[in-house]
Amino acid sequence: MYQQMIFVNLATDDVDASRKFFTELGYSINPQFSNDECTCVVISDTIVAMLLSRKRYSDFTKKEIADSSRTSEVLLCLSAESREKVDELVDKAVAAGGTANDDVQDHGFMYGRSFDDLDGHSWEVMWMDPAAVQG
Repeated sequence: MYQQMIFVNLATDDVDASRKFFTELGYSINPQFSNDECTCVVISDTIVAMLLSRKRYSDFTKKEIADSSRTSEVLLCLSAESREKVDELVDKAVAAGGTANDDVQDHGFMYGRSFDDLDGHSWEVMWMDPAAVQG
């Protein structure tokens, strides 16, 4: 069966700093689609984040580029395999220079935290008990 992919394109003020930030979270970079103007962060087999300089990002849109340090343009949510993995990823993000948001969500069967990356893009990390999903 065909696995549809998502390529999330985000504007960044510093491509090199963003590349370093996401590699410190444990993600790999696809050099085939990376250069001085963008970096291709491989999050999973079906999720890729393209971090583009503002100049390069503007090549793809006529709209004003959001200032993600003060406005929200998107909420990105990644699943995690356990509560501990949620904490691990958010803690890595903070150690790499990101900012933890104070909105821990603990509903017992579902647990989540979030962080903002170096450019202020909001990333949520969430775990849900598989038994709760099954009904």
